[in-house]
Amino acid sequence: MRFMIIVKSTPEFEAETTPQAPDEKLMADMADYMEELSRAGVLLDGAGLQPSRKGWRIHYDGQKRSITDGPFAEAKELVAGFTIIQVRNREEAMEWSRRYPNPAGEGKPAVVEVRQLYELDDFEPNEQVERFREMNTPSQK
Repeated sequence: MRFMIIVKSTPEFEAETTPQAPDEKLMADMADYMEELSRAGVLLDGAGLQPSRKGWRIHYDGQKRSITDGPFAEAKELVAGFTIIQVRNREEAMEWSRRYPNPAGEGKPAVVEVRQLYELDDFEPNEQVERFREMNTPSQK
C-alpha cells in the first residue's frame, strides 16, 4: 500500500521569494526522518515544492482549457511538499506519519495530510488497466 504524506503550505512558505537558508534543526530532523524511512525500506519519494507563484493551474470547462498563473490565494489549501511511502497497511502508514517532523519548525502551526494512493488492483480488470500495467508504472506494485 502506498501513501502520500502531504505537507500543507503556510503563508511563510508561499512568501518565500528566494531560496532561504533552511532552519538547520528542521533540516536535520527531516534528514533523520527520511533516513529512517529509507533504512526501513518504505521511502519511495519525497520533495518540497516551490511557492505557488512559480506554478499554474489548468482549468477544464467542457473541451476548453485555460491556464491561471500562481500565486494562489489560500496558502492552507496548497501543498508545500510530499513524501511517498510504501507500507503493509494503514496502521503502519499512520505510525510513520505521526513521526513526521513539524514541517514549519518546532512549536509552529502546521498541517500534514496523509492519503492512500490508488493501486491498479483497486480497479476492475479491463483493457485500460492492463495498458497501465504494461507501461510498468509504479501503480502496479
